[in-house]
Amino acid sequence: MLSIMTAAILLITGGCKKDNTPAQSTSYDLMVKDVLGVSGTVSFTERNSSSAIIDIVLVNAPAGTHPANLYMNSAVENGAVVIALNPVDANGKSSTVVTEMNYSSLIAYDGYIKVLSSSAEPDVILAQGDIGGNVITATKKSYVLNLVGVYGVSGTALFEKRVNGNTLLTVSLTGMIPGDTYPATINLGSIASVGGGPVVMVLSNVNGTTGKSYTNIQKLDGGTNITYENWLVYDGNLNIYKSPVTVANIICQGNIGAN
Repeated sequence: MLSIMTAAILLITGGCKKDNTPAQSTSYDLMVKDVLGVSGTVSFTERNSSSAIIDIVLVNAPAGTHPANLYMNSAVENGAVVIALNPVDANGKSSTVVTEMNYSSLIAYDGYIKVLSSSAEPDVILAQGDIGGNVITATKKSYVLNLVGVYGVSGTALFEKRVNGNTLLTVSLTGMIPGDTYPATINLGSIASVGGGPVVMVLSNVNGTTGKSYTNIQKLDGGTNITYENWLVYDGNLNIYKSPVTVANIICQGNIGAN
């Protein structure tokens, strides 16, 4: 009888496949937005071939529970909710099993995570961060934006490469009037071109209070795809205006790319 039981145990043990391969996991930073001191991480962990686990950990989050979602597009563009996640609890943690996308899809996705203060304050963002293909790499190029006329506005235009080859363009200026907004464009040709050259892309307005503008770039306004590498050799210039957008209202500008 003992030998039969032993054989049965060996048969059962030998017939079960054990996969000791550790689950894949990738983490991204969540940065402070509207509430100072809040930061954290979001982690994607492979569960099986068709699902994954999304874990959020916040540091210095205020009391209460906080809605969290996965959105399409990059954080500077905004976008629709793709997956509603479990709220971040009083311990600053959230864990959600998702079946809408698997691990491989998540780490390549054109999206971002955002944690809100509360359902009653949907415009107050505790922390957010780009994920997947939108993550910023270490590859970047900065251009000087020079004074024009007597306006006293100058700064830089920083082009940063995303994992998916798209570009985050950050304009940083000094000399702005707080509370005002300033249109910005990329034009074809150099600043020596007649009229500054035609506009190929309208950028996000510069905030006069912060002196900042953030634009995610995948295509020119005409629909032409453009990568980070394309910008490095582009025949263009960048202009900042006081409203309206006319050549006479350019207050700051600089050449970019091949110029």
